[in-house]
Amino acid sequence: MLNVADNSGARIIQCINVPGGTGKRYAQLGDVIVGAVKKADPRKIVKKHEIVKAVIVRQRKEFKREDGSYIRFDDNAVVVLGDGKLPKGTRVTGPIAKEVKDKGFDQISQMASELL
Repeated sequence: MLNVADNSGARIIQCINVPGGTGKRYAQLGDVIVGAVKKADPRKIVKKHEIVKAVIVRQRKEFKREDGSYIRFDDNAVVVLGDGKLPKGTRVTGPIAKEVKDKGFDQISQMASELL
């Protein structure tokens, strides 16, 4: 179960698939997942029970960076994607990892309040 860090309408998403390779089991920062919306706000873009693609922007498990340092967040969070690498929402709440920008999600990194 992942929190949603944008204003698309979804609040909680359950990961149902991690695309890429045979038997890829885990996703990490900047990876795209397929998820089912479990909780959503009424009268918004994304509805409950929808199947959506999302990119992981925060994870609790520590992530080792190229320079040898580690980054870890307080929760697991995603941003719901629309067409390609563009987000469905117009705002991103909370900090996001710079690995998201490095993987080509520039629009999401511009909307974020803080880039760690």
